[in-house]
Amino acid sequence: MNTPVPAISIKGLTKDFAVTLRGVKLRAVDDLSLTVEEGHVFGLLGPNGSGKSTTIKVILGLLGATAGDVRVFGVPSHEVESRRNVGYLPEAPYFYRYLSGYELVRFYARVCGVPRKQLQARVKDVVDWVGLSKAADRRVGTYSKGMLQRIGLAQALVHDPKLIVLDEPTAGVDPVGTAEMCELILKLKQQGKTVLITSHLLAQIEDVCDRVAILDHGKLIVEGSLQELVGQRDRQALIVDSLPPADIEALRGWLVSRGHALNAIEQPRARLDQLFLSKVSRGGHAGASGGVGSNVVPKSSAPNTSAPVAASPKPKA
Repeated sequence: MNTPVPAISIKGLTKDFAVTLRGVKLRAVDDLSLTVEEGHVFGLLGPNGSGKSTTIKVILGLLGATAGDVRVFGVPSHEVESRRNVGYLPEAPYFYRYLSGYELVRFYARVCGVPRKQLQARVKDVVDWVGLSKAADRRVGTYSKGMLQRIGLAQALVHDPKLIVLDEPTAGVDPVGTAEMCELILKLKQQGKTVLITSHLLAQIEDVCDRVAILDHGKLIVEGSLQELVGQRDRQALIVDSLPPADIEALRGWLVSRGHALNAIEQPRARLDQLFLSKVSRGGHAGASGGVGSNVVPKSSAPNTSAPVAASPKPKA
């Protein structure tokens, strides 16, 4: 029986950077081992300088490892072949400001080898899916931060990759844009895509991820499912209608008589982001087109023939 190949396999990854002319080195990643299974949403957490971005760059082949083995769908990350099934949205992508949304995604589709016969339809499909069809003829330089992230996601998806890497996809994005990005990530998972995401917004990670890993000073501190890491298995919460003091005391006595304790009485609270989204109309959000897309991620009918790039190079002066 064949063992499934993980989307990402990292074994003993170490990455050093020279920081002085005398050869003093900074260890950005220290003996990291992780596995991201296909079809999962995996969150990579950690403070600034913890090694998250360095790890992503090694996975994408943008940096070479000092030591260790990193593979994408079984292919070593330093080989071009490993990037044929990868889409990447960097934290601060550089896009040509004078291209329209359609022109930008079309540019990346051509770079990634989408066949000419399918190019126009494929570009339209992914732009519609991220909810930017009404703004796709506008110049990218007029887009808000949230719209830039969504057009960035469209370029990462245009060649129909199996793995999508998102580096801080909601940094600087308002709560409505953040909710829409989370929606899109969950829809990618529903279609069997694998998503690797880094974020400082822990509530976002909690909403969309199957598993998370926390890095600090280049080392893996903890890794596991959300239930394993934050679930309190020795306690249960019961939500009931408001009780008068006499009933609360009777309930406390009943629990004590059976060897249990009433540890706390709290009024349930909605999260602040949930309250915000319930009060703010998402249909009128700038650049929106009545939602962020259907549940069906657009599929390319042709195999990928070229590796995607992280972001377009800056034009020469």
